[in-house]
Amino acid sequence: MRAFSTILKTELKLSVRGMDMFIFAICMPVVVTVILGIIYGNKPAFDGAEYTFLAQSFGAVSTIAICAGGVMGLPLLVSDYRHKKILKRFKVTPISPAMILAVHVVIYVIYSIVSLILVYATATLFFHYHMNGSWLHFLGSYFLIMLSMFSIGMVVGGVASNMKTASVIACVLYFPMLIFSGATLPYEVMPAALQKVADILPLTQGIKLLKAASLGLPVDSVLLPIVVMIVLAVICITISIRFFRWE
Repeated sequence: MRAFSTILKTELKLSVRGMDMFIFAICMPVVVTVILGIIYGNKPAFDGAEYTFLAQSFGAVSTIAICAGGVMGLPLLVSDYRHKKILKRFKVTPISPAMILAVHVVIYVIYSIVSLILVYATATLFFHYHMNGSWLHFLGSYFLIMLSMFSIGMVVGGVASNMKTASVIACVLYFPMLIFSGATLPYEVMPAALQKVADILPLTQGIKLLKAASLGLPVDSVLLPIVVMIVLAVICITISIRFFRWE
């Protein structure tokens, strides 16, 4: 446990110094929240709606950090560490290479939680946001999406033959989900045709789950997103365990 905490502190410092995750996982969600708050303010999500546009978008914006860490950060880090023989070197030390990966998963979880707190604080303090649903349901959904997105990143980083391949795959997955899933561009303002395309993306289903949890909508209205998140996580974790490349 002491070794884990020592490595965690070291790798967290290196991650913060790199600034990438600080910008995309911490700063970007707050900026998107401010922009949505300024543009839409406390306007109803639609005519006759009991909740505001920002309330509807809160769950979506809170997934930006998860997407940045799980779909982009994690696969690039895994492939980079394998390319530099770091994972191979740890095999001959008392510290398992799996511990290194676990440390970075924890780091991305920390980024996601900090981002969620900052987004909530910004929406509450400046735009009078109020959670209509259950925090318990919301957090349960949030960690389910985190598990699903991180499992995708582990598959990409663990199976890709080299860092260049991992980078290409990560970009192909990351940017469409960031832009078209509703995390940055609100799903509700998209044309109907674009919404149909967005529904194919797994993060879109996760965001629908978070919206239902934050707005207090019935669980049976999001059974499909729940199934998609669970099935995706199971498939990706199974592939990672079976085909992960340590060298």
